[in-house]
Order: sequence, then structure tokens, then C-alpha cells
Amino acid sequence: MTDTTQQDRVLIFDTTLRDGEQSPGATMTHAEKIEIASLLDEMGVDVIEAGFPIASEGDFAAVSEIAKLSKNSVICGLARAQLGDIDRCFEAIKHAAQPRIHTFIGTSPLHRAIPNLTMDEMADRIHETVTHARNLCDNVQWSPMDATRTELDYLYRTVEIAIKAGATTINIPDTVGYTAPRESADLIRKLLENVPGADEIIFATHCHNDLGMATANSLAAVEAGARQIECTINGLGERAGNTALEEVVMAMKVRNDIMPFQTKIDSTKLMNISRRVAAVSGFAVQFNKAIVGKNAFAHESGIHQDGMLKNAETFEIMRPEDVGLTETNIVMGKHSGRAALRSKLENLGYELGDNQLKDVFVRFKELADRKKEIYDDDLIALMRTATDPESDRIVLVSMTVVCGTEGPQKAEMSLSVDGTEAKTSQTGDGPVDASFNCIKALVEHSARLQLYQVHAVTEGTDAQATVSVRLEEDGRIVTGQSADTDTVVASVRAYIHALNRLLVRRERGGTDKREISYKDVG
Repeated sequence: MTDTTQQDRVLIFDTTLRDGEQSPGATMTHAEKIEIASLLDEMGVDVIEAGFPIASEGDFAAVSEIAKLSKNSVICGLARAQLGDIDRCFEAIKHAAQPRIHTFIGTSPLHRAIPNLTMDEMADRIHETVTHARNLCDNVQWSPMDATRTELDYLYRTVEIAIKAGATTINIPDTVGYTAPRESADLIRKLLENVPGADEIIFATHCHNDLGMATANSLAAVEAGARQIECTINGLGERAGNTALEEVVMAMKVRNDIMPFQTKIDSTKLMNISRRVAAVSGFAVQFNKAIVGKNAFAHESGIHQDGMLKNAETFEIMRPEDVGLTETNIVMGKHSGRAALRSKLENLGYELGDNQLKDVFVRFKELADRKKEIYDDDLIALMRTATDPESDRIVLVSMTVVCGTEGPQKAEMSLSVDGTEAKTSQTGDGPVDASFNCIKALVEHSARLQLYQVHAVTEGTDAQATVSVRLEEDGRIVTGQSADTDTVVASVRAYIHALNRLLVRRERGGTDKREISYKDVG
């Protein structure tokens, strides 16, 4: 075999800059292509398919510059089975330390019909173009496009022709993602057994993900004898995409017991390049994407979180640092348990006793039922109220607000004041004003509102709003804060929090310890 004599070595052929960029809307700028190629080269990718030089002047320029700048990887350009394509491809890659020409033609009945070639005519075209490519470059790859839907006998014939013409790598594309893992493996075995010279070259596999089996098909082909996997970062590519580089690399690393294959890839760089490709292509990585998705190392279930805190291996088959992350992400949500909440709060600097944790956990669950995900700032905002001993004389029982384009706005509220419940209904210039009027009607005081401030502490439409309220009475200034996904509720609780603090300041100031006066105004 050329390139390697190690039967357990699998070459990684990355086509993010060619097949990946063919995703509608994923076009990259010249500078972005150079940047991604540099990252791939540093990561240890064996072959970088830098582009399709005949496609445009921009593609030619990018491939040419990548060829000149590459330090480690083989730099490959794609060419149709046409002499002009192959010449243009070689012009772009010839300055690479290790250049490769990749030429292809569709061999299935559907694809033969497009140029209207007979089997014999196509066989002659393959011999002519592969021979031409080999005369220009020692490293030639040939692909029978739509190989998995090509008649088996004809596939044997064309592969043999390409090998005799000088191809050093034969790639077997599952161009439309039609095959299944067992079929993928069987096809490679049959080619190795039935094509003369097959043991002298490298077989590659290029799988598309139309049925969600690209990675499985690629790994099955490797188990059967293929020694090059064509893939892209994040699985980017035509239609449903390609085999994802990060998936095959980590699969071989994690399941080395049944797939004892080696690769040069530095897996600790996977997350960095995944995020960069997502940014430059505009194709965000889905949250539950294997290896590099946001949730790949995230745990929300209380049972999972408890197990993770005791032994990470209970629910993770690889370490976050293996792909370039610093740690597992314990995601707080409605399924999280007390152990995870305690751990998260300790990391944020809060040490809670069992009873205090119990109370905070109730508040946390109430918040989690209204938010998809609880962020650190959500917890900090929650703790500001939950751990404040001054927030228990006046308590919000319930409230309803009616607002819209037709005014005035109306609020109905019930408060518990020193254990006695009172309620009222008031109008105002907006829902917050109407709500504050309810508080003033139920709790008589002379405090003046000095500041009312709102800001969101987290992202998204379900973000918590943190409200700050500053009150002044007889020279005493107090501030109350509260956070809630409902801004009006947060505002009311912040106002009440400030009032509770004002009551404590009265007592601590040595002045008259007046009772809170309230009235039930219905």
C-alpha cells in the first residue's frame, strides 16, 4: 500500500473546504479558508481537500495559497474526469510539499446517462484521465461517484482500470447516503477480494448522511479494510452532510477495543475547530450533536448529575478535555436534583446548610418550571433573595396584571403582612405602576421611590429580569432586588424586599418600632 504500510493506520481526509463549503449558504471567504486549512494542518489531518480549482478564480486562489502554506498535510484538489480540470487542479496544488489530484466520474446508471456514455466509453475516459493525472502528480485519487448504486461487476472493472492507470487511492463514495453499514463493509471486502491490484493501493470511503448512517458506514468500511475516511468538521456538506471528522476520530479512540485503528489527529483541538467552522460557515452546531454539541457533556437529570459528581465515568464515555473542553457542564434545569444544586452553589461561593438548601431548592424548582435552562447568574439572582433574612415580614401571595394598548392598566394583589393576608385592586400608568400602587394601598409607608432599574441577567426570551428598587424614608436608604422571568413580578418582589429592609433599618436605628399598618381595601 502507498502512503502507509501500517494496517491499523487510518488516514483522515478532510473535505470541509470542498464538500463542506458546497452546503447551500456555507460559502467561506478566502481568508476564512486559509484559517480553517491552517487549523486542520495543525490538528494533524492527513489530507486536506482544499477545493475545486476549476470552479472559480477564487477557489483556485484559495487552493493555491493553502498548498503553499501547508506544513504537514497532503493538499488535494478536486477535478472532473476532464483533462482541462486536471491541469487546472495541478496548477493550484503543485506548490504543496505533498500534492494530490483527486479526479472522479459518476459510474452508476443514473450518472452514466448524464454525459450519455456507454460503459466502454466511460471506461476509456477513466483510463485517459487517471493516466493524465498520474503523469502530472505521483499521488492520484480516483472516485467512482455513486459507487454504492453502481453495478458490482462494472465497479470492479472501473476500479481495476483506475489502479492500472496509476491511482494510488481509490475512494468509494456513498454519494446519496443510500447504503447501510453491513453493505458498506461488504462492498470494501468484495473490492479487496475481486479487483487485481487492490492490495497495493488505499481504499477510502466517503459517506453522506441522508439516512443518518454516514459515520457508521465509514467505520464499517474501515473494519472491512478501507484505510482512509473522507469527512468534514461538524459533518458539514451537501444535503444532510457527511461523515463528521470528530465522530470517527473519537469513535476509534473510545472503542479501541473493537476498532484498534490509529490516527494522527490531535483530538484536543476538535472543539476549537468545530466552533470556528460553525462561525465562518454560518452553520451552527446542533446542541445534541455528538462530541462537539453544546449538550455533549451536559447533564440535567438529577440522577445523572448525582452520578457525575461521584464518578464522571458513570455517564460519560470520554473526557471533556479529550476534545478540548475544560470540564463537564452540569446544566441546571427542572430535572436537576439537590446534589447538583448544592455543588453548583458551592462553585459560586454559597455554602448552605441542609434546611437552607431545602428552601432554596423549592425556589429553584419553581424557577426551573418556567425556564428551559438555569444559568449561573440565575442562581446568583435567586440566592440574593433566598438567603436574605430580611425578606419575610411582607410576602407576596398572589398577583394578576391586566395590560395592553387600552389603559389604564390594572393590578390585583394579595400580600401577607406579619402573617395576615390582605388584598386590593389598583390601576396605574402601566403594569408596574399599578402593582406598586397595590403595595402602597396595602402597606402604608412614607418611603419615596428613588430608583427603579431593570436588566436581564441571562439570554433568551425566557431570561430572568433582575429588578433593583431603591427607597428612601427619613434619611434611610434601602435597596431591594429580585429576579424573575416575569418582569412585573420581579418588580413587585424587589419593592417588597426594599420595604422589608426598611423595616429592619427602622428597628436597628433605635427609632420607634412602629407596627406595619395595612388595610384590606378589597
